[in-house]
Amino acid sequence: MTTEVIKKPPTWFWVVSVIALLWNLMGVGSYLMDAYVSIEQLEAMSQEMRELYEGRPAWVTACFAVAVFGGTLASIALLLRKKWARPVFIISLIAAIAQFTHWLFMTNSVEVYGTGVYIMPILVIAFGVYLVLFAKKGIANGWLK
Repeated sequence: MTTEVIKKPPTWFWVVSVIALLWNLMGVGSYLMDAYVSIEQLEAMSQEMRELYEGRPAWVTACFAVAVFGGTLASIALLLRKKWARPVFIISLIAAIAQFTHWLFMTNSVEVYGTGVYIMPILVIAFGVYLVLFAKKGIANGWLK
């Protein structure tokens, strides 16, 4: 019979976990704003921006949803100190990479929006990788059960 030792995480674990949840909730907000664009908002877009929006394949929108809702669920799992946060963060990261691969390399988004379009994908992917590693550290240190 084996018993798992659950250690009390340090204060910074909770700080990072709350920041992760807030970050991912902002992603959910961004997804919802994107999913419920009004006719007025579409009409206010330039022709090139509207073509990018309307020409996006359904799988890209699905990746966006999996990335942000998965990240939110994994962040909640961190706060509940659950090991399954790590595989959910991995799924979320893979979805984000797929979404941004399409956005940056399969469309003319850089031509339409300029080179600033690289900033958010870099931030999202970097933070996603950090959260996967953070959850791994939480498991290794016995903070997650």
